[in-house]
Amino acid sequence: FAMKSKFITLTLNEKKMRDGDFIVSKTDKTGIITYCNPIFIEFSGYQEHELIGAQHNIIRHPDMPRSAFALLWNTISKGDEFFGYVKNMSKNGDFYWVFAHISPDFDFNGNIIGYTSVRRCPKLQAVQTIEQIYKQMLQAEKSVATKDAIDAGTKILLDLLKQKGLPYEQLIHLI
Repeated sequence: FAMKSKFITLTLNEKKMRDGDFIVSKTDKTGIITYCNPIFIEFSGYQEHELIGAQHNIIRHPDMPRSAFALLWNTISKGDEFFGYVKNMSKNGDFYWVFAHISPDFDFNGNIIGYTSVRRCPKLQAVQTIEQIYKQMLQAEKSVATKDAIDAGTKILLDLLKQKGLPYEQLIHLI
C-alpha cells in the first residue's frame, strides 16, 4: 500500500464527479481501507494495491478542517450515520468534492467492525456554501495552538448551527 506523499503539489484542477458516479470504500475500525470500487480508484489516482491497507486519509485535502473530521469520527464511532461534504485530494494533487454518506458496519453482537462510505456528486451550490464554512473553520484552527485547533474549528460550526437554529444533520441536507 502507498503512504500519503508529503510532497504532493496541489493543483487547481478539479475532477468533477458524474451524476451517476458512486465512490465506495470500506475500512476497518481505524480507517484502514479494506475495499475500494473502480470509481474510487479513478478519482483518487491511486492503484487498488496502493489503497488497500492504507489509511483513508491518504486522500485528505489540506483545505479540509481537522474539526470536520473530528465531527465525522465522533458521529460514526457512536454507531450513527454521517452525511457531509468533503474535498478530497488525488495522488496527482487534483481535487474533487463529494457528498459522503458513512455508516458503521456491525458484527452479530452489535459491535462496530468497520465503516462503509458511499460518496456521490455534490450539488454545486452546496459545495460553494460549505467551502466558505470550511475556510472559516480552517482559519480558526490555524489561529490557535495545535492542541486547541479542533475545538476552535468546531466552535465556528456550532455557532453557525446555533445562529440557524438547526442541528448539523438538518443543515447538511439544506445547503
